[in-house]
Amino acid sequence: MNGMQSPLPFYHKLAANLLIIAILSTILFLGRDILMPICFAAVLAILLLPINNWMVKKGMPQVVSMLISIFLALVFITAVFYFLSKQIGGFLEDLPTIKKNLNAHLQTAQQWIRENLNITKKQQNEAVTNATNDIKHSGAGMVGSTFLSAAQAIVVLVLLPIYTFLMLYYRVLIKQFLLDVFTEKHRAKVEDVLRESRSIIQSYMLGLVLEMGIVAIFNAIGFFIAGIEYAIFLAVLAAILNLIPYVGMLIATIICMVITLTTSNNISSVLSVAVVLTIVQFIDNNILMPYVVSSKVRINALVSIVGVLIGGALAGVSGMFLSIPGIAILKAVFDRVDGLQPWGMLLGDDQSLARIKKKRLARSRKPKAA
Repeated sequence: MNGMQSPLPFYHKLAANLLIIAILSTILFLGRDILMPICFAAVLAILLLPINNWMVKKGMPQVVSMLISIFLALVFITAVFYFLSKQIGGFLEDLPTIKKNLNAHLQTAQQWIRENLNITKKQQNEAVTNATNDIKHSGAGMVGSTFLSAAQAIVVLVLLPIYTFLMLYYRVLIKQFLLDVFTEKHRAKVEDVLRESRSIIQSYMLGLVLEMGIVAIFNAIGFFIAGIEYAIFLAVLAAILNLIPYVGMLIATIICMVITLTTSNNISSVLSVAVVLTIVQFIDNNILMPYVVSSKVRINALVSIVGVLIGGALAGVSGMFLSIPGIAILKAVFDRVDGLQPWGMLLGDDQSLARIKKKRLARSRKPKAA
């Protein structure tokens, strides 16, 4: 015995990593109603930090600059919601026409089903009636859950500015805590992770806002050229849903096509919506996303898609929205922790690094010349 401890075998390390992932996932799933508002407040606080620091440099008191920063953010969010509510209001004013077009499409669909599937209109109506009765029976539960969701949303809207203010106010204390948790020899790495995490969140979120604006403009131009009704409403709706990586535009395309189907009797309008959104999505994925959003978030597409789905399963839409910056922060941590660098490489999109390591391994295995 030489007194040296042998390193743990790989399966021990893998089991420990998977156990930690399972514990963290369980905590996130069970505590998502508490953790998600805190996460959004942390993101908002990081975004407002440059504005707050700028006002402090101009001689404004710290607390006053925090309050003004949060107020400006609330004004921006309120303006976005007001614009959307106005667009939705204009859409709802045409409900009679929408209902008429929808009935016409239903008649066409019933006729097609009767001719091709040999299901009579009476049988179709009975199936619809049964489904409607089932919905009515579960209506009380749906109303209760809807009311609960609305109440939770109101609570989040109230707590979000409070959380954001407190995080800005105690940011030095929180940073010092994170530094003191680790030993002195890891202090530089922790500071690098904190600095890179702040840069990731600021670059990613500001890039998303810029991307959303550009996508909305492109959508609106395409819809106006195609003569689509409610072009601005659909353009903004698709741009907002596009904030959910990869999955959002697919959902937006389906919703916009359905809305267009209810407002027009011309099937070409529905196809035009799909074509416009497909072209804009191509431009977004190949130009906007790489250069506007992903300059600081080097995550490969496979991990991004899986991460979005896992985030949605654990924390709903909030988890899907925060999944990409969350994975990018994890990568920043993995890249600086001994033994976890391979996980960081797996999350990233730099294939050249993997090729270099592969070549080095191949050279090391070549027998040396005598």
